[in-house]
Amino acid sequence: MKPVLPPSAGRSDARRPAFRLLRHRNGLVATLTLIAIALHLALRFGFRSQTSLYDAPLLLALGAGGLPLVYELGKKALRRELGSDLLAGLSIVASLFLGEYLAGAIIVLMLSGGELLESFAAGEASSVLRALARRMPSTVHRKGPSGLEEAPLSTVRIGDRLVVFPHETCPVDGIVIEGQGEMDEAYLTGEPFRIRKTSGAAVLSGAVNGESALTVRATRLAEDSRYAKIMAVMARAEQERPRLRRLADTLAVYYTPAAVALAGATWLFTGQPVRFLAVLVIATPCPLILAIPVAIIGAISLCARRSIIVKAPAALEQVTQCRTALFDKTGTLTYGEPRLTDLAIGEGFCRREVLEAAAGVERYSKHPLARAILAAAREEGVAPPEASEVSEPPGQGLTGVVAGRRVRIIGRSRLTAAEIEEAELPPSSGGLECIVWIGGRYAAACRFRDTPRRESRSFVAHLGPKHQLHRTILVSGDRESEVRYLAEEVGIRELHAGQTPEEKLALVRKETTRAKTLYVGDGINDAPAMMAATVGMAIGQHADVTAEAADVVSLENSLRKVDEFLHISRRMRRIALQSAIGGMLLSLGGMLVAAGGRLTPVEGAIAQELIDILAIGNALRAALPPRILHDL
Repeated sequence: MKPVLPPSAGRSDARRPAFRLLRHRNGLVATLTLIAIALHLALRFGFRSQTSLYDAPLLLALGAGGLPLVYELGKKALRRELGSDLLAGLSIVASLFLGEYLAGAIIVLMLSGGELLESFAAGEASSVLRALARRMPSTVHRKGPSGLEEAPLSTVRIGDRLVVFPHETCPVDGIVIEGQGEMDEAYLTGEPFRIRKTSGAAVLSGAVNGESALTVRATRLAEDSRYAKIMAVMARAEQERPRLRRLADTLAVYYTPAAVALAGATWLFTGQPVRFLAVLVIATPCPLILAIPVAIIGAISLCARRSIIVKAPAALEQVTQCRTALFDKTGTLTYGEPRLTDLAIGEGFCRREVLEAAAGVERYSKHPLARAILAAAREEGVAPPEASEVSEPPGQGLTGVVAGRRVRIIGRSRLTAAEIEEAELPPSSGGLECIVWIGGRYAAACRFRDTPRRESRSFVAHLGPKHQLHRTILVSGDRESEVRYLAEEVGIRELHAGQTPEEKLALVRKETTRAKTLYVGDGINDAPAMMAATVGMAIGQHADVTAEAADVVSLENSLRKVDEFLHISRRMRRIALQSAIGGMLLSLGGMLVAAGGRLTPVEGAIAQELIDILAIGNALRAALPPRILHDL
């Protein structure tokens, strides 16, 4: 299925946040209301105009912005959606009856401005699909009868010969027919290494080419290739993502009916509508409408100062309720680079001798394992000696001469049966491996692993006791041997290996039906799963699509930032609850006083403003760094 991008995906102006902001209805309402309040105050106190004149801007704002809001809230009430904004709608109507137009305009500003701030912080989900589209080339280099020509991607047919230039993104799935080099497929497959490509090797759309041009025969159309399938999965994940109940709405389920019931009972038993209006005015849930967003914005600011970008404010509210954590392997719990973890030395050789010989020839190789051998040599203080006659024919390993002896480095699968029998190789183990021959004799088996981060084990161990994440699952597109090795290293018992983006998405959806989920990853193959999880968090800046899909992005490639986000979120929720519940209790006390006839509507509005100041003042603490930001 060919994914369809949003209509605005190809227009540059629609991608600018400021342009989207001005087009947003709430932005226009908030701007109009703010101007109306300013004009009202200027006319009233600057020019001492007559009442009918200085109230005109407020009436205009209430008519243009307040009445549509009240209409929308009325429809929600008919659907029995008793949100935190229902009382605000009733208060707008009450302010019109009372002639308290300024109070009504302020409520309109609170409602429209709050939604505007949240939509600005959350962004548009369609930007994920735009980011996916931007990664793919719109044209290809196709070999035709007249030579190399540039053609639109949509015109590529199966069997076409395409040239992928150095550092370009492969446009379609295919087979290499000319050239040799490397491709980075980590974003698509979860494999942490650059994959060697020679004639006959398969390539995936979306993979990034290395430093050598490759000629590829297309085996699939662009819309049927691997990358397009991920785009389609992403689109479906976005469309089917469930709406989360926000903290303010949860509290309003109890507060709103109680306030309306008290106001109605007051009118019923006293027969005085003014008391009904007074109760409604002081019942306006400003601690819910303002204090909770202020706490969230404060936490977003604190996160930004800690190199954590919160794109979806709801993530701050929801992550403390997550009980299942799912982690990608490569680049998340590991460093994403191969490291030499074991040298099985052959008889008659020593470790330093093998490292010197291997490093001497690997200096001239671009294979990903070459960097691991050179790094191991540096760590052990081994200087690579000079090598000569170095060659690396496709599929035949690396050879050269070091200190007069021929050195050969090759994969186990490339050895002949006679060589394997003669060498008496150690048993094969999980992970990557290469065999070193020196002077025609077996010298060592080099074994490599994508090693776990130093803090991975302690991080996983503390998720349950400190953050109530009672289940931890490792999900990876890598081979089972590698995934199981990492799971044992970091202390995770539940694992799923060899997972495609579609399978990751299905797994996360299944787990999310059982409990709220946190998904942490760093590759494009993680993006659909991130969108399906209750909270998705991206580590690092290596995949722009993943960062777009995630609710939270850590700009530093560190698990410590995940822990900091969990701490900041938990503290924000505690402060938000203090502000909201404390403000509601104070409002409830004021409502009882107003029901007893001790407060007029105007006095109730003033009392409500004092309550707002207290609630918002407490909510501002969420922007201050706590004493403890992480446990690692």
